[in-house]
Parts: sequence; C-alpha cells; structure tokens
Amino acid sequence: MSQKRENTGFVCACCGYQVEPVDTGSFRNHCPRCLYSRHVDVRPGDRASVCGGLMEPIGIRHAGRKGWQLLHRCEICGTISANLVAGGTRQPDDVTALVTLSIESLPGDRQSR
Repeated sequence: MSQKRENTGFVCACCGYQVEPVDTGSFRNHCPRCLYSRHVDVRPGDRASVCGGLMEPIGIRHAGRKGWQLLHRCEICGTISANLVAGGTRQPDDVTALVTLSIESLPGDRQSR
C-alpha cells in the first residue's frame, strides 16, 4: 500500500518564515529563506519519518539531470539527504542563501562539527 504524499506549506522551525507549498509538481521540504528543513520524510513527500529533527543545510551539489540539490543533515539522528533547490515557483530559494552555503561548504572553509 502506498503512503499518501503531501505538498504542504509550513512555518519554518528554524526562522519562523511562513513557507508555501511549491507549485511545480514537486514537494516543498525546506525553507526558501534559511534553507533549513525538518526530518519528516523517508521519501520525498511521504511525511513518514518519526524523527522530526531540524535538518541543517550543509552543502549544495549538481546532480546531473536532477539539477541542483541542497544537502541536509539531521541535527538529531545524523541522516543526510539531498533535496532539489526550489526555483521557478512562487517562493524560490533565496539566491544569497544558496551562494553563501556553496561558499561555506567548500573544503577548508568550514570547520568540522
């Protein structure tokens, strides 16, 4: 039996920003302002994770045909996930936040945690 997938808005647990669902046929899973996410999915949109921890944005990468992805690490369980950068929607990801994250994630520019 397949789990219902949801594209829902939310209030960011990190910065308090009101985040709207994306209108591109995908699933919103991170704040377009601070780029933080919440560990709520096992698979995109399934809302099946019981962890619920904040997912810190730790990097950005280009994944071929999938395009640009944010890398997140859960502050509770350590799970790392890749999520598409939200562009071409009514609340696209903040370009300054993306550029800052890409610079901070360069080798040698960020201390290990």
